[in-house]
Amino acid sequence: MNRLIIGAAGFVLSLTALSPVSAQTLDAVKKKGYLQCGVTTGLPGFSNPDDKGVWKGLDVDFCRALAAAIFDKPDAVRFTPLTAKDRFEALKSGEIDILSRNTTWSMSRDTQLGFNFIGVNYYDGQGFMVRKALNLASAKQLDGASICTQTGTTNELNAGDFFRQNNLKYEIKAFAGQEEALKTYEAGGCEAFTSDASQLYALRLKLVNAADHIVLPEVISKEPLGPLVRHGDDQWFDLAKWTLYAMINAEELGVNSGNVEEMAKTSTNPEVRRLLGAEGDFGTPIGLSKDWVVRIVKAVGNYGESFERNVGQGSLLKIARGQNDLWTRGGLQYGIPIR
Repeated sequence: MNRLIIGAAGFVLSLTALSPVSAQTLDAVKKKGYLQCGVTTGLPGFSNPDDKGVWKGLDVDFCRALAAAIFDKPDAVRFTPLTAKDRFEALKSGEIDILSRNTTWSMSRDTQLGFNFIGVNYYDGQGFMVRKALNLASAKQLDGASICTQTGTTNELNAGDFFRQNNLKYEIKAFAGQEEALKTYEAGGCEAFTSDASQLYALRLKLVNAADHIVLPEVISKEPLGPLVRHGDDQWFDLAKWTLYAMINAEELGVNSGNVEEMAKTSTNPEVRRLLGAEGDFGTPIGLSKDWVVRIVKAVGNYGESFERNVGQGSLLKIARGQNDLWTRGGLQYGIPIR
């Protein structure tokens, strides 16, 4: 239902009433006893089922952290695999409670689709993967090439911008599913595959002969990736947002999965005491207990632990922290203060 109001300057503004799925998400999640989280159909390091069907990855860890904050049970979450094309409708319709699926934060998505991005859990940029046999050293040598990518993403638009800016001819081959696009590239149906650089390193592991393929050095876009929720439920937005910042703040303050319970009891640092619920009460305003951050860190670790385990040096991807390091070490990750 829409209603009209007259703005201060006489403009007519249309306000869309909140849909039922947009209001009181936390209550609905508590009532059913689990969190429904939208993830990729399979991207190693970010959201991918292992050989036992257990979902793992950086985006998966965020969902488990949110479940831990709410239920003190990181496994109180169910995962819905979604293609890039289907992800936004699944969130809009209420099929999922949150989308944690390597999604780029852009102005149009933030202002026109009815969603709120809660923050950036991975700073990325788009690149190109090609066969070593092509002997290419730069994406600027791809003149006349056909490029495989996934439809419904920013990758298609960014690639077009790159080729036009460099006066290069190109052909985009866009596919509904990521797997289809990758299989076409591997079969020789296009000269290059383009996606976020993190995805390229992850997807390269799925190729039969991964060593035969390289990622070119150019990064052609800014791709701030992060979870998102529906407009209209500020409590749920706040809860999700502060779950991410809790993990970043924990790393900044030296709180990890191994010491969190002890630090909650013995730390004299006022920042740590506020973070872990020993001083003040920052959980109640977002519908949680005072020890909500203890629950999170005990279950999945701080941001750095999650990064290293899933995409960093402790993983097959071995991606350097780079921009995703803490601001105190030259990166962009900066925990908003809890006080």
